[in-house]
Amino acid sequence: MIQINKLSVNFTGDFLFKDISFVAGDKDRIGLVGHNGAGKSTLLRIIHRDLEPATGTMVITSGHRVGYLPQELVGNSPLSVWEEAITAFSEIKVMERKMQQISTELAERTDYESEEYAKLTQQLSDLNDQYNHLGGNTMDAETEKVLLGMGFLREEFHQPMSSFSNGWQMRVCLAKILLQKPEIILLDEPTNHLDIESIQWLEDYLANYDGCVILVSHDRAFLDRVTNRTVEITLGTIQDYKCSYSKYVEQRLERIESQQSAYENQQKEIAQIERFIERFRYKATKARQVQSRIKMLEKMDRIAVDEYDNSAISFKFPPAPHSGLVVVESKNLSLGYDTKPSVLKNVDFRLERGERVAFVGRNGEGKSTMVKAIVGSLPLESGELQLGYQVVVGYYAQNQAQLLNPEKTVFETIDDVAVGDIRPKIRTILGSFLFDTEDTEKKVKVLSGGEKARLALAKLLLSPFNLLILDEPTNHLDMPSKDVLKNALLQYEGSLILVSHDRDFLQGLTSKVYEFKNHQMHAFTGDVYDFLAQRKMETLNELQSRNTIATNASGEKTSSNKELWEQKKQREADDRRRKNRLKKIEEEISLLQKKLADTETQLADPEHHAEAIASGELYNTYESLKNSIEEKEMEWLELSES
Repeated sequence: MIQINKLSVNFTGDFLFKDISFVAGDKDRIGLVGHNGAGKSTLLRIIHRDLEPATGTMVITSGHRVGYLPQELVGNSPLSVWEEAITAFSEIKVMERKMQQISTELAERTDYESEEYAKLTQQLSDLNDQYNHLGGNTMDAETEKVLLGMGFLREEFHQPMSSFSNGWQMRVCLAKILLQKPEIILLDEPTNHLDIESIQWLEDYLANYDGCVILVSHDRAFLDRVTNRTVEITLGTIQDYKCSYSKYVEQRLERIESQQSAYENQQKEIAQIERFIERFRYKATKARQVQSRIKMLEKMDRIAVDEYDNSAISFKFPPAPHSGLVVVESKNLSLGYDTKPSVLKNVDFRLERGERVAFVGRNGEGKSTMVKAIVGSLPLESGELQLGYQVVVGYYAQNQAQLLNPEKTVFETIDDVAVGDIRPKIRTILGSFLFDTEDTEKKVKVLSGGEKARLALAKLLLSPFNLLILDEPTNHLDMPSKDVLKNALLQYEGSLILVSHDRDFLQGLTSKVYEFKNHQMHAFTGDVYDFLAQRKMETLNELQSRNTIATNASGEKTSSNKELWEQKKQREADDRRRKNRLKKIEEEISLLQKKLADTETQLADPEHHAEAIASGELYNTYESLKNSIEEKEMEWLELSES
């Protein structure tokens, strides 16, 4: 359990958040959400004890280990992928060496009847039991499973870490955290370094993880799949919702609307009371009523509408100039690098005017390689690749934010490339990307990842183009910014190539998906969810074909009409009982969750519940309620799936 009480953090005198409190249970799955710069990453660092708060306290259950994956990590490991991953079992490795030492010593001794020999034998037995309990016999299998889930091929296990990009090295760091199985996992934008297949694997892993998970992500589908609780950081405060992200969005809107309605009704009531007071203040016959209403106003609990940060970028792409029918075409195209030749082999690809396609697939299979060839930054190994008539390319590279000059200011970054009528509009453009006058004078090197991403997007507006290529544009963008970008892309009239692993962002933006696999591009008609459904169906069909059992050619015995009718009635009765039980369980869960929320409130308020907290009574109640809820939810799940 993590208990945070009245935590405050300030930088240069300004509070990032102030007096925030909440409790994270041992099996909670919490999504931290809020605008870039709201303090999500800072809160994770505080929980990991990398950063000290200005005020407040944080208590983590004694013995609980914390695994933390930051947004960025500089890798310098001299080990191979396998060697680095297996360091997750350092405790077991120490145990292995100790067992080997004792075994060697026992083999060399001959005093079999001595007390010391018996002690060594018992020590070896105890170590062996502990070794098995900690998973010593399965650590190789577990390591292989997790590395494969992270997208590594078996032949890559023994390649040096230094031969992989930072993104792939981050995957090894994530794999180590999962293998260590800490009681608390903290993940800061973990999907930025993963492809769709790895994200889906991680979703399944975390959804069934036996511990507390707190993560920051701007991937809506990932949050919905993994989390059951959403903590929003907004304007220095937090709002806690006992639901996943999509439900949180609905509930936040409902809460604000309800508060606004109640506030307006109360203001009408206050105005009416004040008018009565002013009208009859000096009339002796109304003195008692006036005093009564004055006291009523003094005692009234004033309703406040929760503030929240609703700032968002605002832009649309410039009109696309006309181009020829064929925008991009390749024939027998092969691409690669000096260190990795023939990433793609003999690829035929054709993009026509107005087409919108998504590039998906495992990282390293050639998505960005193809994009680089189209924009002319990568020479061809062989074959042909041509842009069509009057095609003008707008390109957002995967590392576009890192390509910005760190020593230039925000204004200079745009001013250097702005020409003609655009130059007087620079501040307006920057303003629409949430850069105020003071921000425009900041140097790029002090900007956050999200601010750099917004600045790189702003540069795309400076000239018209009819082929837009975006390579992972949503990394570091918060939810509102992603929504605005998606809306702008829906209105964009030119041709579009979109490289992304964000399923929610991709949905509805493209009409064709190209999967990069085995050095080739494989086309699927539809958007990303059509592609995923087709891939899943293909996998299921393969499984079914392997497991199909031949039936007797004479056929099976058929049931009579009466038997079928009786079976139907029995199913209907069973279904009614199941639905009634489901409804009952839902009511019981709702009551337990209310009691849990009350207990959390008490735990977060040690000033008024110090004795109950000190005695452990509240913690015991909290754990008991959590266990009861889990049991009820498991029963509900089993019934709902039956």
